[in-house]
Amino acid sequence: MLMTITIHRGTDQIGGCVTEYEHDGWRLFVDYGEVLPGNSKTRELKVEGLTHGDLSKSALLITHYHGDHIGNITMLPDVLPIYMGEVAREIQLVLSDHLKTVIPAHQKMAKLLQNVQTFKAGKDFTFGPFIITPVTVDHSAFDAYAFRIETDGVSAYHTGDFRLHGFRSGKFFKMLEQYIGKVDYVVCEATNILRPNVTSKKESTLQRDFVALFKEKKSTVVYLSSTNIDRLFSLYHAALKAGRPFYVDGYQKRIMDVVVNSNSIWTKSPLYQYEKYEPEPLMYHRPANNRFFVSDSFKEFLDKKGYVLIARSNERFDNLLEQIPGEKQKVLSMWDGYVKEGTEAYNENLANSLKGEYDYMHTSGHIDMKDLREFFRLLQPKAIIPIHTDSPEQFAKLFRDEWPVIRLNDGQSISFTSISETDSCGAKK
Repeated sequence: MLMTITIHRGTDQIGGCVTEYEHDGWRLFVDYGEVLPGNSKTRELKVEGLTHGDLSKSALLITHYHGDHIGNITMLPDVLPIYMGEVAREIQLVLSDHLKTVIPAHQKMAKLLQNVQTFKAGKDFTFGPFIITPVTVDHSAFDAYAFRIETDGVSAYHTGDFRLHGFRSGKFFKMLEQYIGKVDYVVCEATNILRPNVTSKKESTLQRDFVALFKEKKSTVVYLSSTNIDRLFSLYHAALKAGRPFYVDGYQKRIMDVVVNSNSIWTKSPLYQYEKYEPEPLMYHRPANNRFFVSDSFKEFLDKKGYVLIARSNERFDNLLEQIPGEKQKVLSMWDGYVKEGTEAYNENLANSLKGEYDYMHTSGHIDMKDLREFFRLLQPKAIIPIHTDSPEQFAKLFRDEWPVIRLNDGQSISFTSISETDSCGAKK
């Protein structure tokens, strides 16, 4: 019997990846997300067993809650079973509840999530002939997962998005040895193949840099993704170390509360716990008029103590910054492609909020190539299939000295057996 792997989307683009593992008519899909802005070449997917047809032997696994991995699940038939991490589901619920009044798809997302099934890190579960082992990984999304997928003696490891320079990377190889061991094939993200400098700092080093900045600058405004949990908590603790009050809006505070109150294996770490002073949620006008409430006493307090404020690029925050005191140091703590005019991902609102005057303090949520080689050497796969990359050719060139790299195109399949029949990989295209 064969395990057939099909990359329906993601062989030559970052984000929006859809991967299928098939065996004896059973189909296990991984991720069904939105395509990143500016990718005009992407076609609408019509996949038997996922978007239409007989779904009685199909299921979908979600690696994490970023929109390019989960964002299109509302377009799928309601009968399709969907699995994701428990805390990731709760974070997505907060996000969808926040956005449902402005983005109608999130109304359906919030309803759909009520029926999503959850799994736990390191706990095997089965679907049809597949044995699935979820492994928690370090990414800029909290509660992100990779999957070991095995059937009929053939094993594959689907990496999802991950890195080895974050706060939660220290025990990653130990977890791989304990729960995964060696595998036959790796379906691997390769986001940073053309970005060798974006992982130059560890998250812990970046946190120390923020502590120094917050001590030097009395009033700091940081723009970052509200679901970048590690960075959000890192900045919170950095602000307290620098003696600065830490402000977020109600939505960001709810996301932090989900993590603090969760049963995740990671919340034993002090990083994901509140200290004596919790993050301060900004107050809204009542009745709501799309503005934060700024009293004289609040302005006096900020003028005396300084602050670290986590901002987003919208009118509400722009108005707030005009009212509160202090010579504000603005910081961009997300990928700078969003503010480079002429790029596909350019965000005009974010660029306007920063007004061209900011420090850039960031490190990637994705693995660098040196760490990726170490990762492959531990798993010792028979072959690697790159996805989530805009340069699969460069990936193959970099790693084919040690491992066969199978370069597929969108929609193309490859089948594997436990016994080599056609080549050294045991693969049939």
